[in-house]
Amino acid sequence: MPRELVLGNGGFLVNFDKDFNMRDFYFPYVGELNHIGGSRNCIGVWSAGQFSWLHESSWDKRLTYKPDCLVASVTAKSDVMGLALVINCAVHFSDNIYLMKLAVHNLRKEEREVRIFFTHDFSIDETDVGDTAVYSPTLNAIYHYKRNRYILINGRTKDGGIFQFATGTKRFRGAEGTWRDAEDGVLEGNPIAQGSVDSTISFQLFLPPRGEQVFYYWIVVGFNFTEVKNLNELVLQQTPPVLFEKIENYWQRWVNKYTFNFANLTPEIIDLFKRSLLIVRTQIDKRGAILAATDSDILQFNRDHYCYVWPRDGALVAQALIKAGYPELTKNFFLFCQQGLTEDGYLLHKYNPDGTPGSSWHPWFANNKPQLPIQEDETALVLFSLWEYYQSVRDLDFVQDLYRNLVCPAADFLASYIYPELNLPIESYDLWEERRGIFTFTTAAVYGGLVAAANFARLFADGDRAEKYEDAARRLRKGMLEHLYDDSLGRFIRGIYIDQDGNISKDLTLESSLFGLFYFGAFDPMDPKVITTMQAIETGLRVKTEVGGIARYTDDYYFQKSRDIENVPGNPWIICTLWLADWYIACASAPEHLKRPFQILQWVTRHALKTGILPEQLHPYTGEPVSVAPLTWSHATFIMVVLKYVEKFHQLGWYHQLEW
Repeated sequence: MPRELVLGNGGFLVNFDKDFNMRDFYFPYVGELNHIGGSRNCIGVWSAGQFSWLHESSWDKRLTYKPDCLVASVTAKSDVMGLALVINCAVHFSDNIYLMKLAVHNLRKEEREVRIFFTHDFSIDETDVGDTAVYSPTLNAIYHYKRNRYILINGRTKDGGIFQFATGTKRFRGAEGTWRDAEDGVLEGNPIAQGSVDSTISFQLFLPPRGEQVFYYWIVVGFNFTEVKNLNELVLQQTPPVLFEKIENYWQRWVNKYTFNFANLTPEIIDLFKRSLLIVRTQIDKRGAILAATDSDILQFNRDHYCYVWPRDGALVAQALIKAGYPELTKNFFLFCQQGLTEDGYLLHKYNPDGTPGSSWHPWFANNKPQLPIQEDETALVLFSLWEYYQSVRDLDFVQDLYRNLVCPAADFLASYIYPELNLPIESYDLWEERRGIFTFTTAAVYGGLVAAANFARLFADGDRAEKYEDAARRLRKGMLEHLYDDSLGRFIRGIYIDQDGNISKDLTLESSLFGLFYFGAFDPMDPKVITTMQAIETGLRVKTEVGGIARYTDDYYFQKSRDIENVPGNPWIICTLWLADWYIACASAPEHLKRPFQILQWVTRHALKTGILPEQLHPYTGEPVSVAPLTWSHATFIMVVLKYVEKFHQLGWYHQLEW
């Protein structure tokens, strides 16, 4: 189930599904550890003997965000309960506080008592072994703890704090959890439980006929009891209304840091651009990790997740942030990559948010010989984006240290990891992590990384290295023309494979990532060979359904929804469709040439969730999200294409409204 709402501050992140269940609770790193871990925290409502969970179908719910900020806005109405809820919630921009404002509206003509219940199904550090849930009479609060993780829950109505509470055992020896205790409207008040535990609290409200009452609820998280106690006191002292005002003000100022002239883009595209900036911000850990996605429901498919740093994804996200005017968000990412670089100068498959190596299916040994379990484009693209960073901010002192400890060892590896007889990189895994060989995208990315490294070498008067890197880049371009372009097809191919006897076979699969040919600077976007390649992608990978979009490659098996390959070569991906728009923008020489990328930006906007969340891919017939949502790469690519569109629009000197 996609995440409809994401709220975070770089060290604390919470995600919600379409029913407004809290499904992910990450601390102390964004993406690590998830203290809900596949379960959910829910809201229940009781009045006059009736009880209903907010995730039940009787509630008509609408989830969105307040404009230009990371404050969720949720409405829920139930004719069965005769109640409507208006909810705002946010994570504080610097303190680890999740805060909710909840207005309860009585839709009936009689005065009523209403009780609102909150469940807390935490498994601290992703295991329910050894947890404790306890009621504190001093604070009139519930807190869960284990070792150096403390989660404290509290709230206030106009008449007081928590009305009732319960702690208890969950999913062990027949115990379902304290959420079941809530359904009769009364919590039994057990003050402490240990092991596999949960807790539930309630707030009591008295609503006049057709009237309403507002109350506040919050969760704070820290490393010890003193820390969460102090955060709880901070909420009480500053008051929730004041904190909400500060949070909203901060995010509105952050996302409007720069005033862009958005040319003829629609309000919907502009809103999604700003929402994408905010969502990308939530997926970045303040210590440098740029997470691919934090939607933990993907665990249901392969018992792993996207809560990793792929250096390639991170580098391309960083590039978008740099272009958007937020280079400060990327500095720690480059330091993160420097720390993750191996002694031999390459980056591994992926990393955990704390910088340790992530899980991998790339072996160190295959076909009776050792091999590097890498995707070489990941090492190259970090250098490519770092040069973008320097061009943007001219931060010489910052890049000087990185030049010695990241750029040189990585570029030395890239320049040496080449077959001299082919002028192509030695085999590695492709960007989709599915096959090992020599790929056009990888080669183009390595070209871009080596050119960036040569630029750094020139910057620091390191002439020998500059010549070495430039020579390696030239040889790679030559190798692409000789081995990765197919005359009979009139386009570039996905790649080649070399068997144990040295025989070369071509992979002719039509592949969307061939956009890298021009994107990383190896070829001009107007090069006839690039034009025919991109035209083949648009024709051959277009999803011929009402949904539309561009597939990754022909017969893409990942979450495949159709075997009608002629009409549905694969599920449409947001990034792959935007890559086509990127090429059209690069080629545009007149205003009318921007019509196609404009249409693609509209297509992406139409297929975002109502909250502005962009998934990885779409169902080719229904348009529903497939795989994770949000995907950070999707949002970053949208940001980048919008900025390039606006830039090209103004370069063409067209200042009148275009009607398409």
